[in-house]
Amino acid sequence: MKCRLFLFLGVLNFGLLQAQNADSLTVETPPAIDSVQLRILKVEKLEERWRSELYSNTLYDTLTNAVSSQTYEAVYYPELPTDTLKKRLALLDAKTPFNIGYNPSLESVIKGYLKNRKQSTETLLSRSHYYFPMFEAVLDKHNLPLELKYLAVVESALKPRAKSRVGATGLWQFMFATGKQYGLEVSSYVDERCDPLRSTNAAAEYLAALYKIFGDWDLALAAYNSGPGNVTKAIRRSGGYQNYWNIRPFLPRETAGYLPAFLATLYLFEYADAHGFQVEQNQPAMIATDTVHVKQMIALDQVAELTDTKIEVLQYLNPSYKLDIIPVLTHKSYALRLPLAKVGDFIQNETQIYATAKAEFEAREKPLPQFFEIDSKIRYSVKSGDYLGKIARNFRVRVSQIKQWNGLRTNDLKIGQRLTIYSRNPTAYTPSKPRPSAKRSKNTTNKSTYLVKPGDSLWSISNKLTGISLQNLKDWNDIWDSHLKPGMMLIISN
Repeated sequence: MKCRLFLFLGVLNFGLLQAQNADSLTVETPPAIDSVQLRILKVEKLEERWRSELYSNTLYDTLTNAVSSQTYEAVYYPELPTDTLKKRLALLDAKTPFNIGYNPSLESVIKGYLKNRKQSTETLLSRSHYYFPMFEAVLDKHNLPLELKYLAVVESALKPRAKSRVGATGLWQFMFATGKQYGLEVSSYVDERCDPLRSTNAAAEYLAALYKIFGDWDLALAAYNSGPGNVTKAIRRSGGYQNYWNIRPFLPRETAGYLPAFLATLYLFEYADAHGFQVEQNQPAMIATDTVHVKQMIALDQVAELTDTKIEVLQYLNPSYKLDIIPVLTHKSYALRLPLAKVGDFIQNETQIYATAKAEFEAREKPLPQFFEIDSKIRYSVKSGDYLGKIARNFRVRVSQIKQWNGLRTNDLKIGQRLTIYSRNPTAYTPSKPRPSAKRSKNTTNKSTYLVKPGDSLWSISNKLTGISLQNLKDWNDIWDSHLKPGMMLIISN
């Protein structure tokens, strides 16, 4: 098999790849327990920490809430005198393109982090050893400041599957539309916003575009958080100022705390040694990873079993596969990232792995979900009798997805409320009780159909059919936009 190399070195958090690293974990030893049982307990503790790393959103939620509710009251922290902080900020200001001048608000945030977030900062320092080398390589390729790597700490707490209440996803917290604009695919099987390498490249392109607009990195970061429109509006409302600290009172609350959080994070990481932050005492193994392009649909647990690799390791290295299944399409191939030492095992056992995967998929009692790209954005107006379950069923999405896309905390809806829905096919929606329309034919039982061909559009189809307007086609097929795909079957009412 030909391997496509995306090689980077990283430290996997907490020494989770090697069982010998379990020896450094503290486990209370019951009386008369033998060495084998003790080792099993330590391995179980490792796996518990793996699960926490993969799926827990606690630290991400904590950091996000801290940014949005940031206060700037003076913090008593005598270990960092103000004069010392001023000197260190001046040094950072001299070597970075960010405006890191001293002000009391920034001092408050930095000292608050030092006083209250020691453990979480050490956790983030540990995670950074895996991600930062890759971030730096991508940022350097795009000729961007390497300090932008700290933005991912603020955005996601370095959790590749982090998801905000409004649906922003991944290390760099892309919303669906922005991610799609920068080439990140979202489908029923894959969410490339969770792919560390692809999302970092997309973030670099987006940040470069924002800097080109504002010509100032502080404003570019504010725009990354709240959108360029909100920053432009804040500049106008401030009377034309273009310094972040001058326009901050006119920014959304979360964005007002966003740059101070970034600068405080930059300071903590740059002066971690000076403040005595400790990463895991044992040094986990440095690992290299490589990718192989899969030829057939395969599940991560199948790869894990046949290459003797922990499933948690594969999930950690391949976070973009939502179902832990790698699909194969005619128009696109997907890659499996493996520890470099396991690539040879995969290639040597490739035939057996694919044969086993195929047999297991065919023997499944329940068929696998159909692959579809989530590429149609719909604005739906809530009607009388609607509820989230009904709407989700009609559009063939999940209730949790609708809540994420719209920032809904409850299932309550109001008539006329506008919902954003990303459906694989807007024509899939058929109201259970369609309301009569003057534009519909009275004889609804007499219908013919039209098969959409490559190059067809609603406008061209309406021109082919005598007496049929573009709006007729939309009404008869419940089409919410003009997007058609070859193979769709349109209803044509006589």
